[in-house]
Amino acid sequence: MFSGIVEEVGVLQALEKKDKGVLLRVGVRRIKASDLVLGESVAVNGVCLTVVSIGDGCFSIEASHETLSRTNLSGLRPESTVNLERSLRVGDRMGGHIVTGHVDGVGVVQSVTPVGESRVFVFSIASRLAKYVVEKGSIAVDGVSLTVNSVDGANFSVNIIPYTLRETTFSGFQPGGEVNIECDIIGKYVEKMLSGAFPSAGGSPVGRKL
Repeated sequence: MFSGIVEEVGVLQALEKKDKGVLLRVGVRRIKASDLVLGESVAVNGVCLTVVSIGDGCFSIEASHETLSRTNLSGLRPESTVNLERSLRVGDRMGGHIVTGHVDGVGVVQSVTPVGESRVFVFSIASRLAKYVVEKGSIAVDGVSLTVNSVDGANFSVNIIPYTLRETTFSGFQPGGEVNIECDIIGKYVEKMLSGAFPSAGGSPVGRKL
């Protein structure tokens, strides 16, 4: 579980193809590699991945072909930068919102517009995801917890302040670039319950047609 508050922008040092996916070695400075534990979860561009080895100022994670096919990690190359967040501990402050690290789909940067010192980014997403994005609701873009400014069909906009531009990969976003999108999980559960898809204790679907 994550909050969408990026701890560091790491640098991809190496990428090794494996039979079942790729092995990614990520260099870190702010996050102490020696504090990491084998098997723990780290969000890389919003994707929950498992630490499989730890080195001097770096760690490695493995991404399966399934993960590569559903995220923007397949586009990473050596020297690419990635947003990093370690998993939450019990008692940590929830500075962002509930982020699972399970990406719903890949969005595309449509435009970047300076507004004062901030920038307004417009993203397009698959129509199947648009119903989960609401004005002033929460969304994670490449693992960054953000508030939705506006929604227009399958497009939505967010305002990025200078601090977030400096401390995340947003400063490098360009129109046409791909980003990982995770919609607010609460809306997905509410939809599931209202649809009557969860069985009751007696085996019958929960919910009635109104």
